[in-house]
Amino acid sequence: MTKSTFFVEEDKILSVLFSEGLNNLHLYKPSQPTIYSERLLTLLPEEYHKQITVHENYYLKKEFGLAGIHLDSATEPVPKGYKGHYSRTCDNLSELRAAKRNADYVFLSHVADNDEGYSLQALEDAADEGLIDRHVYAYGGIRLDNIALMKSLGFGGVVIDNDLWDRFDIQMGVGYSEVIDQFVKIRKASE
Repeated sequence: MTKSTFFVEEDKILSVLFSEGLNNLHLYKPSQPTIYSERLLTLLPEEYHKQITVHENYYLKKEFGLAGIHLDSATEPVPKGYKGHYSRTCDNLSELRAAKRNADYVFLSHVADNDEGYSLQALEDAADEGLIDRHVYAYGGIRLDNIALMKSLGFGGVVIDNDLWDRFDIQMGVGYSEVIDQFVKIRKASE
């Protein structure tokens, strides 16, 4: 998932991540001017557009030939007339069963967040009940050191955000090689 704000050289970093094996990028820029999302998409090679899912500004899906749209809640309605792939976020386990039936895949949020995360027992119980499967992605607090656990619980994938983007600080003169190195480690841990 992208950082929630735009930053210099974001297109270059994302292009390198795609070339390193990123298979699905969620373009998540809440409350940011749409024109910046359009600009970012025009700077990315078109070959990667089919691997991008957009949050908000759903018209970008058709305009740029993106993979699909993402609804940021379990109950948000699919836009009227929309045809195509969509995913959604569930904020708790009780929303998961219904959301899975009505989406291509779902994010289960707060999975490993320190304050709001689930106990290991709750996640194991959800996996045993069939709630966690290949259509559910672990989201929230996912780091390199807990990817193996998410995989063992049966999640179909993980959503990486802070563990990646916290390694890049343009104001501090830190290059983006740390972001790429961390992504490669994460990708290998996810295989």
